[in-house]
Amino acid sequence: MKTLNYIFPLLILPFLVSCGGEKTNEVTEVESENKSNEIIITTAQFELGKMELESFTSQAFHQTVKANGMLDVPPENKSTVSAYFGGYVKDISLLQGQKIAKGQTLFTLESPDYIKVQQDFLESKNQLSYLKSDYERQKDLASSNVSSQKTFLKAESEYKTTLARYESLKKTLELMNINSNLVTELNLRSMIAVRAPISGYVTSVLATKGMFLNPSDIAVTVMNVDHMHVEINIFEQDLTKVKIGQEVSFTIQNIATPYKAKVYLINKAIDIDKRTIKVHCHFNNEKDALSLTPGMFVSAEIYASSDSSMALPTNAVVSIEDKSYILVKKEGNKDQLYFEQVEVQIGQSNKYFMEILNAKELDENSLILTKGAYNLIQE
Repeated sequence: MKTLNYIFPLLILPFLVSCGGEKTNEVTEVESENKSNEIIITTAQFELGKMELESFTSQAFHQTVKANGMLDVPPENKSTVSAYFGGYVKDISLLQGQKIAKGQTLFTLESPDYIKVQQDFLESKNQLSYLKSDYERQKDLASSNVSSQKTFLKAESEYKTTLARYESLKKTLELMNINSNLVTELNLRSMIAVRAPISGYVTSVLATKGMFLNPSDIAVTVMNVDHMHVEINIFEQDLTKVKIGQEVSFTIQNIATPYKAKVYLINKAIDIDKRTIKVHCHFNNEKDALSLTPGMFVSAEIYASSDSSMALPTNAVVSIEDKSYILVKKEGNKDQLYFEQVEVQIGQSNKYFMEILNAKELDENSLILTKGAYNLIQE
């Protein structure tokens, strides 16, 4: 029995040692894992690195339709200026980019034909007074059977023909910007002024002093940049995603700040060659267009749909080997800051924020390192 009493403890001792060893190793591994996920920095390092802390925020993530296009103005804001009557350019002093007002004289033309029109007008005007009097007299005589109907009809024809010619020449003078009421035998003009049909800016000057300008020749082009809009092209497969009223964000080359607009019209015709459709968009704030110029190229995104999710700034999430991590602030002291490296599942993203799919597993009020996380995790 004594022998057994000595032997039994000896037999059971290795088993106890073995079990105790496994428990010790398991605790050591957990402690090691916790320590590997823990990052400690000093307060001085935090301030020197200009690190920042933020909490989760709810952000809108958009399903977008990408498109390209350009800035443009409505057709009524563009004008090509030519003369209704041929003539030599007498005076022109316009520069591209010059601002002009509606009705302002753009250039003057000179031609002897203008004098002939005024002469014909005055002759018709003078004849009209006599013919009208004769017409009324013959009318009274015909009604009293004093004169023949033939004489009356002849007087009526001559009067109405001259009246039509007079009114025609009067309208012609209006097109020549000559006031018919001021035309007399002593002030016939050989020059006419061509005025701006709209207010805006001179975009091209094709006429030069001394050249002969035909009625069909374009002398000046004018553009009014009020009510500028965005014309973008979407591919036909994206047509069902785009609706009137959707928000649009677009950028212009060398301008970082995006501009906002809304879908106003969607064309019903498809460009057969490019398989694209034009979408007409209006600025949310027309004042944004004051510093821009029609013809500028734009890169746009149409917000087809929107979802709100918990998110963090993109700089807060560090991706390593198909996994993503964030640094969550833990309890520390005045000299040191403790962070826990936590794996997260990411979803949608935009230029500034990234959706965190497992945000509910974390405290929404937790402070997350949003600036400086990359360097700490990589180390």
